Amino acid sequence: DCLLSRGLGDVYKRQLFETLVTGPVSSRDSQGQGDLSLFHHSFSAIRQPTMSTADTFADTQMDAKHRTRLNKLQKKLRRETGRAIADFNMIQDGDKVMVCLSGGKDSYTMLEILRNLQHSAPVDFELVAVNLDQKQPGFPEHVLPEYLEKEGVNYHILEKDTYSIVKEKVPEGKTTCGLCSRLRRGSLYGFAEEIGATKIALGHHRDDIVETLFLNMFFGGKMKAMPPKLRSDDNRNIVIRPLAYSREKDIIEFSNFKDFPIIPCNLCGSQENLQRQVIKDMLNKWDRDQPGRIENIFAAIQNIAPSQLADTRLFDFENLEDGQQQGGEQAHRLDVVNLFG
Repeated sequence: DCLLSRGLGDVYKRQLFETLVTGPVSSRDSQGQGDLSLFHHSFSAIRQPTMSTADTFADTQMDAKHRTRLNKLQKKLRRETGRAIADFNMIQDGDKVMVCLSGGKDSYTMLEILRNLQHSAPVDFELVAVNLDQKQPGFPEHVLPEYLEKEGVNYHILEKDTYSIVKEKVPEGKTTCGLCSRLRRGSLYGFAEEIGATKIALGHHRDDIVETLFLNMFFGGKMKAMPPKLRSDDNRNIVIRPLAYSREKDIIEFSNFKDFPIIPCNLCGSQENLQRQVIKDMLNKWDRDQPGRIENIFAAIQNIAPSQLADTRLFDFENLEDGQQQGGEQAHRLDVVNLFG
């Protein structure tokens, strides 16, 4: 059952917001054991034992600046993730959240922030990291297990040779992303049921959502993006995107600070002229030339006015002559259907 009724929604959001801003900065594992200081791993290695007094002072000053920046960045990501969880009721009391870990910056950041929130959130939930080993040539199988064991994170490595299927089915030179992602989703969704996961967490962020909006408009003729929370097509899984409010540039900076052991995608990431990359370049240019535009686009996704568009399935244009205004001001807002009731 949902932990939060409509009446408790605001209390939950306020509690969560307060704990995110004022809660402890260090992370912990899913068993509640505290790990090393948040900053120890990232910065202790840069101190050299043989330095002059001036060099030591300069290094200490730089170290302090880095720590301050990382602290602010982590609090920002925590705050945004907590707000997304509250706004969309992503995680409820007793949930077992399967964190899909690819080895990229986004999924590492998502796992780190969720572990951090686990310490201060007003609900209890379990985290389990799952990686899908798609048997890509040269995939460093040791990297993720070593990292997760060092961090004390409960995890599973799921082995499925989707690479061979993709290479067999997709002609040389064609984009493999579509088939690869479908096979990956199918494997992960099925495994979530096996381990009793109630939520599947994916590492898509705000930029991914905006890019998907333009991809669908430019190449699919649909005004459709990537929802922060959804029920899978087979109705068996709830998928959440806790980083939905976070910018990719913040995630990149955080990942660099944390020095995550990044695993590149050699199957699709190396392909040139992908449609998504074209959209990404366009949005990056807008972000440089017109700061705030990406934020406005994302805000528009949350502020739909069906009466000002042209979809007859969302607004009754046919009967406007009857003088029946559909709900006054609500005619300009999209009624959100409760898909989970």
